[in-house]
Amino acid sequence: MANPVSRFGEPRESDLPGDIADIYAKNREKLGFVPNVFRAYARRPEHFRAFMNYHDVLMKGPGNLSRVEREAIVVAVSSENRCQYCMVAHGAALRVLSKDPILAEQIANNWRTANLPSRMRAMLEFASRVNEPGFAATEHEIDEMHRAGFGDDDIWDIAAIAAFFGFSNRMAGLMDMRPNDEFYSMGR
Repeated sequence: MANPVSRFGEPRESDLPGDIADIYAKNREKLGFVPNVFRAYARRPEHFRAFMNYHDVLMKGPGNLSRVEREAIVVAVSSENRCQYCMVAHGAALRVLSKDPILAEQIANNWRTANLPSRMRAMLEFASRVNEPGFAATEHEIDEMHRAGFGDDDIWDIAAIAAFFGFSNRMAGLMDMRPNDEFYSMGR
């Protein structure tokens, strides 16, 4: 394969379990391609299912965070972790969902200097803290999040998204996962 999606390879599509083949088909229909994260994780179907299920709970499940806010967390954390795959893929999602490519680029490059609404700034400051080694939330930080308008479930969701993508960033690094070329032009 000229451009492998992962250093560990990927299964042939004809060998995929039916549920994973269905996900490939749905993404081909929706996006026109299968994201390489799917191809990389498909090598381990039980990991694929667990990873994608939790991803969907965090990114599309019920809650008070908008899809734009959720993607902004992913882009900010992935930028700090220097995860090329997630910065590119979720940067594309943030551009598409926000309809604001400038905001998406500012968050990817350095959210701390971006022109952000106060709610988003507080959210990204907290997500960044969750991403730090040895993170343990203080009561002061939780109180600050409450003052910024976030409820306990929102704070949980922000932390869960930041922590999950810290994991995802490290797995992408392990796999040397490459972003799909299609992501680079989306939402521009």
